Amino acid sequence: MVINNKNREENCKTRADSFSGYRNHLPSITEKIIEDCKNESTYTHIDFDPIPSIKSAVEIISRFKGILFPGFFSSGRLDPANLNYSIGQDVSDLFDILSEQITNSIRHDCMRNNLECADCETRGKKIALDLLEAIPDLRKRLATDVTATYDGDPAAKSYDEVIFSYPGIFAIMVYRIAHILFSYKVPLLPRVMTEYAHSKTGIDIHPGAVINESFGIDHGTGIVIGETTEIGKNVRIYQGVTLGALSIPTEDGESFRGKKRHPTIEDGVIIYSGATILGGDVVIGARSVVGGNVWLTESVPPDTKVILEAPKLVVKKVPKVR
Repeated sequence: MVINNKNREENCKTRADSFSGYRNHLPSITEKIIEDCKNESTYTHIDFDPIPSIKSAVEIISRFKGILFPGFFSSGRLDPANLNYSIGQDVSDLFDILSEQITNSIRHDCMRNNLECADCETRGKKIALDLLEAIPDLRKRLATDVTATYDGDPAAKSYDEVIFSYPGIFAIMVYRIAHILFSYKVPLLPRVMTEYAHSKTGIDIHPGAVINESFGIDHGTGIVIGETTEIGKNVRIYQGVTLGALSIPTEDGESFRGKKRHPTIEDGVIIYSGATILGGDVVIGARSVVGGNVWLTESVPPDTKVILEAPKLVVKKVPKVR
């Protein structure tokens, strides 16, 4: 097939000229967007004060992971000879980025809500130091979570496998860090961190929840743990479990803010996949078992098993296609 180069050049030029016409609309579109940024009914952050950074929050999580589980997630080899230098550098870097993001979160909250000055930078540095001071205790508590996860899952071949590859451990780790920040009333940043873990694992743990040691998550996808949930020691839950709140009328939502809306799960409880437990007055007694797909809006006493009646199965022979 012979291609006429002259015709091809003319066609290409005509097409390029046609496409450039579309781009001529961009300046007017840009002007409309800029004008709309002045609309107070929509949400913008156009200010000289920095806003908390999602990218930095992810970096904080990554650096915490390396310090909480030294050697597992390091970019280089970690050995007794370089341990002091490596951990020292990581802690120093983490303090800088952590204190900055805490400060930005507090300042943003003050500016957005016209609050009194809270001495953002001093408070940011103090909270960052307090969180770093808590790392040894965090490591001990996470060790109980790793052990509980391993003990509850015969498919786990080692503790290392649990640390490296189990999404539940990652979600619990991020929650435990964010929970400390939440307890210091740091706005935004704790929720940004746990929602990042949610996006990575499918496990949604609000940083306000209170979760005791030896918490095991098996599989994990679709788990929701609400803000005012309380979970005791040695609790294990499976995928698709919801520890949530009853529906709140839109007009009354503000009156429920900060109130107990989510269930209490006592020590040693096992909750199987797909179970839904709702309500702030609901208490699942110690050592109880909640079966799969159970819907609970009332308390159960300790040492109770809650299961659905066996469904009626219909088994039909598939007719042969002739």
